[in-house]
Amino acid sequence: MGNIVAIVGRPNVGKSTLFNRLIQRREAIVDAVSGVTRDRHYGKTDWNGREFSLIDTGGYVVGSDDIFEAEIDKQVELAIDEADAILFMVDVEAGVTGMDEEVAQLLRQVKKPVFLVVNKVDNSSRVHDATEFYSLGLGDYYTIASINGSGTGELLDALIDALPVKEEVEPDELPRFAVVGRPNAGKSSFINALIGEDRYIVTDIAGTTRDSIDTKYNRFGFDFNLVDTAGIRKKSKVKDNLEFYSVMRSIRAIEHSDVCILLIDATRGFEGQDQNIFWLAEKNKKGIVILVNKWDLVEKDNQTTKQFEAMIRKETAPFTDVPIVFISALTKQRIFKAIETAVQVYENRKQKIPTSKLNDAMQEIVRQNPPPAYKGKYIKIKYCMQLPSPTPQFAFFANLPQYIKDPYKRFIENKLRETFDFHGVPIIIHFRKK
Repeated sequence: MGNIVAIVGRPNVGKSTLFNRLIQRREAIVDAVSGVTRDRHYGKTDWNGREFSLIDTGGYVVGSDDIFEAEIDKQVELAIDEADAILFMVDVEAGVTGMDEEVAQLLRQVKKPVFLVVNKVDNSSRVHDATEFYSLGLGDYYTIASINGSGTGELLDALIDALPVKEEVEPDELPRFAVVGRPNAGKSSFINALIGEDRYIVTDIAGTTRDSIDTKYNRFGFDFNLVDTAGIRKKSKVKDNLEFYSVMRSIRAIEHSDVCILLIDATRGFEGQDQNIFWLAEKNKKGIVILVNKWDLVEKDNQTTKQFEAMIRKETAPFTDVPIVFISALTKQRIFKAIETAVQVYENRKQKIPTSKLNDAMQEIVRQNPPPAYKGKYIKIKYCMQLPSPTPQFAFFANLPQYIKDPYKRFIENKLRETFDFHGVPIIIHFRKK
């Protein structure tokens, strides 16, 4: 599991610029897939071969400065709880402000690595101005100009050195299912319905993080680990139902699982926050099962499952090949079906297709529907194979891969999905020069 680094600070000090700068290098490569970048406040990046997740806390608060005064403390506290290291950003032009002092006060008590980052230092007189930030009592600081990236190298070197090296947990052969969803969608009730009052628990493995507990289940003839985010410390302070909290809480669970069981509340539809969590799972290339909970409350309104399903698929496009199960955690309706589906998605994600079988199927499809010619040049796909990666990735070798456009890529993906069952699993397809 990678580390999580949070960027905190008051508005307009340049948090997003730094975030974009660090992520961009990588997103440009990773996220070229049909231009889906839904969540601009979370991304993965790496430096000198160490990968980490980056969270820009600022992007989640909309509103005036006075609303922000109250919010910033909560954000910083959440970052302190959830992140492995914190970048605290200040602005040399503004100097030390009251709000900076307040954040510093919270951060001085933290046992985790905190980096004071002085932004907008782009000439020598500003290097001198930066010395006033010693008054925050956080020791040395790093001067950067996030707009052009100067100084970020030294900052990242120091950050990587300070990040705790996560011990590789012995891979447990059991599938890991994370139950995720917005607050009040019914995650706890779902988990209780699964465990039953007798609690068929074999062992509680202390989670690698102190709050998502792994529970080994064997029920319904299946063995699996449940990464439970439902019971995560319910803090009185975190009353404000900000997207930020559930996203931040979900990140670890999602990164740590094979399949995400996304619970949504039927009475509320598929809202922005549900979508955020969905795209988070998709971006991490995890298997996904959507459970529509509290369906017993909606059935009376004559809304059909077909209509509801169509609405969800519209919101998750272009990744619509995802199982949707209508359940009621309360009446235990279709709970078994939910787990059965998650196990199936896990199997789909794990499958390795022999190269000969893959070519037999795909070459025939390509022969019948070759990629459209580009400026009179004919594109020939010669060969394909599945790559040895933890999530399904495929390479198609062609004479002119640069001329293969998105619609054709989607066509190939859909055919792969139809031919080999990848229901619920994001897949990645590369077109390469043969």
